Amino acid sequence: MALVDLISPDVVKVPLISDNKPAVLRELVQILKDAGKISDFEGVLEAIHKREDQGSTGLELGIAVPHAKTEVVQSLTIAIGISPEGIDFNSIDGKPSHLFFLMLAPTTQSGPHIEALAEIAKLSRSKAFCNTIINAHTPHEVVELFCED
Repeated sequence: MALVDLISPDVVKVPLISDNKPAVLRELVQILKDAGKISDFEGVLEAIHKREDQGSTGLELGIAVPHAKTEVVQSLTIAIGISPEGIDFNSIDGKPSHLFFLMLAPTTQSGPHIEALAEIAKLSRSKAFCNTIINAHTPHEVVELFCED
């Protein structure tokens, strides 16, 4: 399944309200709860924090990919958040993160999770594409950008 197949306006938030890492994680999990993608908010948040405790998922070039495996989802699930100002996410390059992809995968599957991570890594190499997404004003605009890529 392609990343674009998982993205819809109800799982995209532009802009994020949060201004710190714990708040961003809560806000991204809340997006999935509000979209009806998860029912166990606290369980998912705990799984995400447990993964972050192993090492930050803040990558380079303003991208962060918090993720976890959980029995709460039956298939790969994603939320996207955008912070034009940037948020300190303890990223590898020490710079603020602007584009957040929160991913949840079932504990029984690893293929789709790995494929989505690879697709995000590929997208992140296009600075122009990332800048265009970061400057999007609405969830619909973000979805359209992914559909065009």
